[in-house]
Amino acid sequence: MASASTWNFSTLRAALPSPSGPSCCFPNGPSPSRLRLSQPKSGPKFPNSFVGLAPFNPLLSSQDSTSFEHCFTIIDNGGRVSAMRHGRKVPKLNRPPDQRKALLRGLTTQLLKYGRIKTTRARASALRKYVDKMITLAKDGTLHKRRQALGFIYEKQIVHALFAEVDERYGVREGGYTRIIRTLPRRGDNAPMAYIELV
Repeated sequence: MASASTWNFSTLRAALPSPSGPSCCFPNGPSPSRLRLSQPKSGPKFPNSFVGLAPFNPLLSSQDSTSFEHCFTIIDNGGRVSAMRHGRKVPKLNRPPDQRKALLRGLTTQLLKYGRIKTTRARASALRKYVDKMITLAKDGTLHKRRQALGFIYEKQIVHALFAEVDERYGVREGGYTRIIRTLPRRGDNAPMAYIELV
């Protein structure tokens, strides 16, 4: 049993394909009869048909025979590397960035206009940060902060009314300007809904 499982270089050389077969070609290099491989003096010697890390691909005849670029798979997904989103807590809301920003700007405008709106819980949680930021800008009251609010809120009259009334309503409050109240799911898709209102 032990004699049947032993291997030597003669059986290994017989098992490898011959370099003179039709599947091996050398378009830019020397012929197989003149090819010589430099081998180390110590250690086992490889047979002469050993040509590299992978067998030569005859379909890629335009490439150099010494190049191994055809042995590796190149993955290109448009210049973006897919990785895990560790530490990124930005709610995507199932929308691309431009549509997500427009949605949050519209919801912020409606909440500051009416004081209370009904939307999904995910949108309400994402909206809270932007409403608090607009109220913080209004509490500062400078011209620069007013222009920043005008660049985010769609209606100009709401910005001026917010800057005029924010001191008497939220003068002593430090954050927490909104409240989320959960309600029944939406009919049709059973999406969780909530009311978000100004405190």
